[in-house]
Amino acid sequence: MLGEYRIEGRRASEIAASVERAVGAGELQPGEVLPPLRELAVYLEVNPNTVASAYRTLRDRGVIETAGRRGSRVRSRPASTSREALRVEAPPGVRDASDGNPDPALLPLLEGALAEAAARSARRPVLYGTSAVDDDLEALARAAFLRDGVPEAPIAVTSGSLDAIERVLAAHLRPGDTVAVEDPGWGSLLDLIPALGLRPAPVTVDDEGPLPEQLARALRDGARAVVVTDRAQNPTGAAVSRARATELRTLLAGHPGILLIEDDHGHGIVELPLHPLSGVTDHWVLVRSTAKSYGPDLRLAVLTGDAITVDRVRGRQLLGPGWVSHLLQHAVVHLWRTSAIDPQRVAGAYGRRRDALIRALAERGVRARGRSGMNVWVPVPDETGAVARLLQSGWVVAPGARFRMDSPPGVRITVSGLSDDDIEPMADAVAAATGAGEARRYE
Repeated sequence: MLGEYRIEGRRASEIAASVERAVGAGELQPGEVLPPLRELAVYLEVNPNTVASAYRTLRDRGVIETAGRRGSRVRSRPASTSREALRVEAPPGVRDASDGNPDPALLPLLEGALAEAAARSARRPVLYGTSAVDDDLEALARAAFLRDGVPEAPIAVTSGSLDAIERVLAAHLRPGDTVAVEDPGWGSLLDLIPALGLRPAPVTVDDEGPLPEQLARALRDGARAVVVTDRAQNPTGAAVSRARATELRTLLAGHPGILLIEDDHGHGIVELPLHPLSGVTDHWVLVRSTAKSYGPDLRLAVLTGDAITVDRVRGRQLLGPGWVSHLLQHAVVHLWRTSAIDPQRVAGAYGRRRDALIRALAERGVRARGRSGMNVWVPVPDETGAVARLLQSGWVVAPGARFRMDSPPGVRITVSGLSDDDIEPMADAVAAATGAGEARRYE
């Protein structure tokens, strides 16, 4: 059965584990069709309901997908295979423009903030029973949200944006539900959704955000949630414009039962204003992470949203980690109060590098995108070939397969590590790798 591999087990958990082991070991390949459940039940001499339960478990874990009469098959990228594996390691002497990290020179020093947080903890120790959200952090976060036009609502704190999004999705959806996601989009999110047993529905993104007609189609097809990146969209740099926000708000207002998740991870590193969509659906959240502006290791994000959603997130959090360390919360309060970063300076630094690279590429006949943030997206005809040729030229870029579902091929270039002197050589290498401007002879 299934070639050389034999599915084993008498209980649903054993059958599911047998399939999952084979997928992890590469003995069952992506796209491979599993036996019909009744056929497998006869082979294993078990009740068909046992196999059905095993298949449900595998689907919920993101290992397989089911398509009605077309049966069940191993996912093209099982949840056990992270998109982060689709990377090219930079050999010695090769410049890495693939990692998506902020520029360390633009991050604040944390010693003072952490020392202040430790001193405060010594004066007022945080013990069991303390509120999960620091009062000062909550007040500052709420004021910042209100300044940007986000409706006044409760606040929660999580260990980063992805932690927040996972908790919100789990609070409302069940395995098998569909989530509308940007395509190309954040690879970690595209991994998370099938890992939760959910189905991603790709929505095309242009420079101004998700296309309304694409989102409308996903909603008509039954999507129960939508995730939108407000600014510095990864990997394209898209930012939701005022006009696009008006269109999307109007569309979402006609679907009040949809769960809306906004990711504003670019807060603090972009020069463009926020145009929030929040408040037009019954259940919504807007998440802001400290990762890009204060450092990826400062694992903290604040979210605001409707009372039911935030209450569910907080309640489930209490049964797991309990809360995000108040030492980190106090450190972030100190960073905010002392204006440890200048958002205009940071945004300007990324913007100059990003715009310079896009201009240099355009001069060489290469079309590129990057309206905000620290990444530039370059559509290419041959993704694998472009990555390989750039590597030979001394540059590592991120293959678009880490970010794509149905969208055309491309590569992502992170500009945070580029200097002024790097722009022209980088553009030359990209143009050569993509074949732009090559002379052509016609006989």
